[in-house]
Amino acid sequence: MSKDRKHLYYRAYLVYFGFVGIMVLVLYSTIDLQFNGPGVANTTKDGELPTRVADRIPRMGQILDRHDVPLVTSITFYDIYMDPTVVDSAVFDEHVSGLCEGLHKMYPEQSARAYEQKIRKARANNNRFLLIRRKVTNSERKKIKQLPIFELGQMKGGIIDNIEVILRKKPFGNLLNRTLGYYKINDNDTLRVGIEGAYYDYLKGEKGKEIEQRISSGWKRTGKIIKDAVEGADVVSTIDKEIQEVAHSELEKQMIYMGAEHGSVILMEVKTGYVRAIANLTKVSKGKYAENFNYAIGHLEVPGSTFKLASLMAGLEDERFKITDKVNATGRYTVGRDGMSDSNHGMGYGVISIQQAFEKSSNVILQLINRSYRNDPEVFIERLKQFGLTDKLGIDLKGEPVPKVTKPGDSNWSALSLPWQAVGYEVMQTPLQTLAFYNAVANNGKLVRPLFVEKIKRHGQVIKTFKPVVLNPEICSTHTLKILQRCLEGVMTRGTGKGLKSSLFSIAGKTGTAVLRGDDGYRNNTEAKAYQASFVGYFPSKNPIYSCIVVISRPVRAYYGAAVSGTVFAEIANKIYASSLQYHRAINDPRNPLATDIPFIKSGSKKDLTAVLKQLNVRYQLNSESEWVYGDTTNQRLQIQHKRILENKVPQVSGMSAKDAVYLLESRGLVVQLTGRGQVYSQSILPGEPLVKGQLIEIKLH
Repeated sequence: MSKDRKHLYYRAYLVYFGFVGIMVLVLYSTIDLQFNGPGVANTTKDGELPTRVADRIPRMGQILDRHDVPLVTSITFYDIYMDPTVVDSAVFDEHVSGLCEGLHKMYPEQSARAYEQKIRKARANNNRFLLIRRKVTNSERKKIKQLPIFELGQMKGGIIDNIEVILRKKPFGNLLNRTLGYYKINDNDTLRVGIEGAYYDYLKGEKGKEIEQRISSGWKRTGKIIKDAVEGADVVSTIDKEIQEVAHSELEKQMIYMGAEHGSVILMEVKTGYVRAIANLTKVSKGKYAENFNYAIGHLEVPGSTFKLASLMAGLEDERFKITDKVNATGRYTVGRDGMSDSNHGMGYGVISIQQAFEKSSNVILQLINRSYRNDPEVFIERLKQFGLTDKLGIDLKGEPVPKVTKPGDSNWSALSLPWQAVGYEVMQTPLQTLAFYNAVANNGKLVRPLFVEKIKRHGQVIKTFKPVVLNPEICSTHTLKILQRCLEGVMTRGTGKGLKSSLFSIAGKTGTAVLRGDDGYRNNTEAKAYQASFVGYFPSKNPIYSCIVVISRPVRAYYGAAVSGTVFAEIANKIYASSLQYHRAINDPRNPLATDIPFIKSGSKKDLTAVLKQLNVRYQLNSESEWVYGDTTNQRLQIQHKRILENKVPQVSGMSAKDAVYLLESRGLVVQLTGRGQVYSQSILPGEPLVKGQLIEIKLH
């Protein structure tokens, strides 16, 4: 026999016996299905299903805000199974229809007849682990346990209802999503993100043990527990949910209006470093933003003019100049072949003091620092290190990068590095690192580490607390500090932030506008340039409570820090301070400086104004019985005077609240369009003009 013929025989035998093997396997499976049913695996000698001990996953702890409001929680669902084989035959035949009617009423997508067919078939096939419903709530579970047959319990009614399915939920959706974070294991790679990732060891709890049975579709939990799982501890974050909502909504509103690419807000308690709010928004489509990346913590970018504070701090500490020294702010400043202009289109400000240059954010500061340190730039860099600007803050959350500061000896160090650093280029920081520096100025020189968690609790008992961490008790001298605090206040009263003043309290801060690096560096055409607008500061300027930074990247409508980010800062500060009664003394408290002053009141309804004044125990003299009044303080006392409203004439609404102004104007037939918030300061139709019903009147508030 030839080799080729032998090879053909071998192949024929292989095909023949292969088919025989397959037929035997099919025959065995058919017989096994006939006698044992589809839901049963091979049994042990005594007829029981094989079992094993498996881990029971604990319920993870919650992440709470500072007032114990759940920000991340675990929601327990239950998978309901049935072992119909344990039910007495008489009970089964009498009540199975009632059971199925009850299931149909709760879950009508399947008919009662379909439920009954499924349960009867499982009983006939000796299926001891029939799925009834997945992921039912605890209230649904209680109702199911009251149905006929199931009310007899697991041993006689066959219900298996203690198989938990625990899902992690964030009740407030996108709010704080990235900072709350997650813990995942993907392909043996552990991902620790945000608070949940950083404090997972506290949150995870301890695994329990339970019995699993093997059926044809695999191993299934029986609900028989050997060892109870221990729930994880609760992590109480530093976040204040009410403040967080304000910060998030104000940032989102401005981002939508500006059409910006991404932005972030951080608000921190000055004394402790506790982060009370942190929001990060990324544009996902036109007008839609989501928390997809934590820019506040993990994104390095040039700070721009907000870095000028560090430049002045270094020069004052090294006594290279005095804050009262004069500089010639010509508007265009060159170093070598490169230059930079002031924001007022290069027109300059003339001969002004260094403090004025800072308040107006003039780039003459780059020439000042270059003259002061060009012979020993390493001294300037060493000062930045002393201020904490060259190192990580060491926060517990993952992802904080090391700040990038070009140093003498680096390959990219040049004659331009020092002057450019003076105004916030060739330096890269995260918003949180910038805020920590300004917070130190507010905190009388004490640099504290930003914290995101205050304590750990188990069963309501505190098991660990996180106290404020001081990184540097004194970043600079008290003398320098006081000068710079005055400069930051001057920005708000005389400089680039003067339009952001609050009527409730004073703000200290600094605007920043930075050109973002393009494909050709920072020299791309003006039309194609992308900007980052920022504002960082603290409030109130005397005895500060909070520090805050707002950074908005690539806005479309405008790009200056005050107009883009400063407005968000002011809105957040006003809302937080006005709504936080614990920061205000009562108007009649003798310790309150306002107690000796005559309070300012808006024009409006006599009924409303007098009710408020009585509630606050403010003394006043009522000189009018008319519906509309105003407050008169010309005689050093508060007098409620008649506000004259002429018939058939447009009334004067200046000084009124939006509510009163709109009511008064619309009651006279005018159509009102308002912009802004606060009190009315202008109206498009002058008071006393003839009244034309249906006419549009625009009122502006601030």
